[in-house]
Amino acid sequence: MDGDMNFDEWKQLAEEGAADAQYNLALMYSLGKEIPKDDQVAIKWYRLAAEQGFAEAQTNLGLMYGKGQGVEQNFNEAVKWYRLAAEQGLAQAQHNLGVMYRRGQGVQKNYFEAFWWFKRAAEQGYGQAQYNLGLMCSRGEGVPKDDEEAVKWYRLSAEQRISGAQSNLGLMYEKGLGVEQNYIEAHKWFNIAGVNGNATGKKNADIIEKKMQPGQIITAIGLAREWLEKI
Repeated sequence: MDGDMNFDEWKQLAEEGAADAQYNLALMYSLGKEIPKDDQVAIKWYRLAAEQGFAEAQTNLGLMYGKGQGVEQNFNEAVKWYRLAAEQGLAQAQHNLGVMYRRGQGVQKNYFEAFWWFKRAAEQGYGQAQYNLGLMCSRGEGVPKDDEEAVKWYRLSAEQRISGAQSNLGLMYEKGLGVEQNYIEAHKWFNIAGVNGNATGKKNADIIEKKMQPGQIITAIGLAREWLEKI
């Protein structure tokens, strides 16, 4: 959103039919920025922008339908709008469409389709999609089980501060799945996940310490601190 423009200026442009202005106006209503929050009015402006093919508006309209926010919850509508934005190449929409296929919401559950959409988003660097790809590779959902591929995607996601990926990367190191077993690396990633608010990671760091020498623990804590400081 352009910080130099105020609500009245966006509203005038939106009423003149500018899709980006309609999207920004919807965001302002959705977030309660400069004006009282109003999801129903946000829906109206998201829809106008979405019908002009504005991908970010299509995605946010899909989110509103998926959550039942400002409109009756409707997974079919959510999928419809996600798909339109996903086909334009928007990574967030590709990821969200993958989630719908994985859960079977608004579409028949289809792990192959879910994997395909997650991969398109992941290859654009979308961290949550990289995490979900790691999960699917690890579980053999939509593709043959492949721990090395799971580690690859968990690592890419972990580097983007997705705490679930950090915790799962720690598990792969702890168990030696797809990577050489390494308790120091496992503790490092569990610790990082814990700092980022992941309760499982925090718990696993405490558990793995019992298998480690004091010197290894000190090394792992140092590596985690180093990683956290570089971000």
